[in-house]
Amino acid sequence: MRFHILVIALFCCGSAESRKVRGISSSYKRFYREKKSFLCIDGSKLIPFEQVNDDYCDCADGSDEPGTSACPRGRFYCTNLGFRPHYIPSSRVNDGICDCCDASDEYNSHVRCQNTCWNLGQRERAFVEGQMRTLDEGLRLKQQLIEEGVLLWREKQAQLRELQQVAEDLQIKLEEHRRKKHEADRFKEQTLRALKGEDSAVKPENTLLNRNKDESIAPDEVKAEVVPVHGEERRLSDDEAGIKDAHGAPGTMSSEDPHLKAADREWEATNLKKVEEAYETVNMEISDLQKKLDIDYGTDWEFLFLNGQCYKLTVYEYLYTLCPFSHITQKSTAGTEVSLGVWGMWAEPAKNRYNQMIYENGEPCWQGGSRSTTVTLTCGTETALRSVKEPSKCQYIMDFQTPVACQPVLKQRGVHSEL
Repeated sequence: MRFHILVIALFCCGSAESRKVRGISSSYKRFYREKKSFLCIDGSKLIPFEQVNDDYCDCADGSDEPGTSACPRGRFYCTNLGFRPHYIPSSRVNDGICDCCDASDEYNSHVRCQNTCWNLGQRERAFVEGQMRTLDEGLRLKQQLIEEGVLLWREKQAQLRELQQVAEDLQIKLEEHRRKKHEADRFKEQTLRALKGEDSAVKPENTLLNRNKDESIAPDEVKAEVVPVHGEERRLSDDEAGIKDAHGAPGTMSSEDPHLKAADREWEATNLKKVEEAYETVNMEISDLQKKLDIDYGTDWEFLFLNGQCYKLTVYEYLYTLCPFSHITQKSTAGTEVSLGVWGMWAEPAKNRYNQMIYENGEPCWQGGSRSTTVTLTCGTETALRSVKEPSKCQYIMDFQTPVACQPVLKQRGVHSEL
């Protein structure tokens, strides 16, 4: 049997409120102007107006029962003056539980709900005001970091140019040292060939005197030989027996001191090695710097200051370390450290290109792929790692707070300030 409770279920109590339909927002009031008939909002059915909110569902979309729990697809609108308005399923109307902070959903219930909208609104407004202050301060700090980023970018570019100039100078020196070493090696080879020829010519003449077979003739060996002079034996003095060094003979290719020549060659080889090492080091520095400068640090280089920095956070028994644009690690209390990924790219979501960082190709996961981490950047007055979670196996998410993630907003929505 169908009951039409026109006074209680359809309209609010009192003559001033008697024509107000419950559970609808101001934007839908035009559909509920009292007339002889009511057209379901989906246009599927026309019913007498007195059947609206009569606790019987006539419309398939539930639009005829916004203020009762009769329709399974119905919605009840909580006005919640002073706080945030919202919809609840119409099945919660008059169910004995206060869902709307203005108590409008329990208008015909045995429970007495208190209107808590004002207190909730005050707390939320204070929270929003705090967020706005944080945003203002974050934007101020972001501007400073942008200015620092521009200067740092220019410094890095100047450093790259200086290194490239040093590399060019070292290359010239390297070519000169290589030329000198080549000449020294060639001279050494010629000298060795000449000495070899002289030795083969001298050795047969000295065979008699060179008794110890050491390829040299000492004065004692000369004096040991008796030289007949006019039928008398006479020994040679030390001066007479002195043998000139064959290498010192004027006019030969070995007229220079061979020890000095050897020292020159050794010095040249040492210098060449030093220049080669310096040249290799400078080129490595150039390569590393170019890789850093190739990274996207934001439209104004605002994220450049993060390069070279690391941020840590302890969660239970693990220490997490985030080094932006480089890598992420996880270290246990036992000392075991694993890679959670290396810098890959910006995730580039639709609204904000610089909202998420992707770190990939971390250490292999047991019975799975490699570890990876998604870092979400949020606005804050400090730069710090705030949270780490592992929502799925070996897939990590981090909340990283920094002023450079702050974005200006045109209007703060969601909280009503009406009294």
